[in-house]
Amino acid sequence: MASTYTPLGIELQATGENAGTWGTKTNTNLQIFEQISGGYTTQAVSNSGDTDLSVSDGSTGATLSHRIIEFTGSLTASRNVTIPLDVQNFYILKNSTSGSQNVVFKYVSGTDSGITVANGKTVLVYAKADDGTNPGIDSVALASDLVDDTSPQLGGNLDTNSFMIDFDTSHGIRDENGNEQLFFSTTSSAVNYVNVTNAATGGDPKVAALGDDSNIDLALSPKGTGEVVVGTGSAASTITSSGAYDLILDTNSGTNSGNITITDGSNGAITATPNGTGEFVVGGNTNPGTLVLNCESNSHGIKLQSPAHSSSQSYTLKFPTGNVTADRFLKVASVTGSGTTGVGQLSFAEVSGGTSWQAVKTSNTTMVAGEGYFVNTTSGAITMTLPSSATQGDEVSIIDYAGTFDTNNLTVGRNSHKIQGSAADLTVSTERAGFTLVYVDATQGWLLKDK
Repeated sequence: MASTYTPLGIELQATGENAGTWGTKTNTNLQIFEQISGGYTTQAVSNSGDTDLSVSDGSTGATLSHRIIEFTGSLTASRNVTIPLDVQNFYILKNSTSGSQNVVFKYVSGTDSGITVANGKTVLVYAKADDGTNPGIDSVALASDLVDDTSPQLGGNLDTNSFMIDFDTSHGIRDENGNEQLFFSTTSSAVNYVNVTNAATGGDPKVAALGDDSNIDLALSPKGTGEVVVGTGSAASTITSSGAYDLILDTNSGTNSGNITITDGSNGAITATPNGTGEFVVGGNTNPGTLVLNCESNSHGIKLQSPAHSSSQSYTLKFPTGNVTADRFLKVASVTGSGTTGVGQLSFAEVSGGTSWQAVKTSNTTMVAGEGYFVNTTSGAITMTLPSSATQGDEVSIIDYAGTFDTNNLTVGRNSHKIQGSAADLTVSTERAGFTLVYVDATQGWLLKDK
């Protein structure tokens, strides 16, 4: 009985065959085994048609009897390298041909398309010989050949192992439907970047600008007329500073003109609420701070403006505590402090011959310039104290309401000012007396205008 051969050319010796040459043939088989287990060879690929690989029975040197095959040659188009239908093995294939063309490794016949080895790439393939008519060849992705896998999938988490994932410009991450989700644009010689930090329970995830520069802006850039939107749509949204620092809004980093506009939904309110004793401040920059109240069309309006810096004025005006009524005006009813620390209390005053007449007084009262007082001393003597500060021309008026000044005298307290040139209070004991005091200066103080 004669010897037979495997598809890779290994001689299977029959009983009693090859007397005297058995050792030589065994050594040849062992050499073929060695080539198949780890042998390397090159194979020139024809540019004019398919390159058909075959096996020489009982002989070393056949291309298919090597584990690693490097394809060489100069190609102008993709070419096929074919193997016999009965070959069942795995190979490491490298396409080193010139011309930037693919090499397709496939069975000599059948409908299987084989495995494409891209130019300059290395693939691991296994020839199954699972069908005598249409056997198939599959590939195993190598780490260096991930780029050739059109649909790579991870079997677990991707660990970068202290390395980076590199993206070229305008490419990034897609969702499971193949839609763009996150794109990256590159800047040549970039030194600044965005850092994303997650958080434990009770903490806040953070998006921060980091890099080599000391001060780095974090820019949010909508497309076209799009907007930067915050919040979930189901609850109030808050923009706050981190720590005890100011929150600043400006345009173009404060270098060019531009408006800051705050709008809300229909009939909504815009509320500014300072904390504690904090204040709502309209600052000045080159010009005094100005609050503008526009008409509904924003075409014109009125302005409330601070005095210029040159006036060195700092004072406070408090609005009246009483209800507003018709035919009354605002006046400074009283002042606490003085100069830049002065606080003026505004009140609504009635207009009557230049004097704002107050409700009947039945107890001690500190008077305000420009006001008139009906004083009722029926129940006892009363002291009406002059204003703590006065300016030339300031006036106060007093009338005996019940005709009882003779019974219970009225005292006009001078409040550190002189009255009729005297540093003494004025006592009025005349029934139905009515008179006006007008301030002139520190020397004479308050003088009687009517006696």
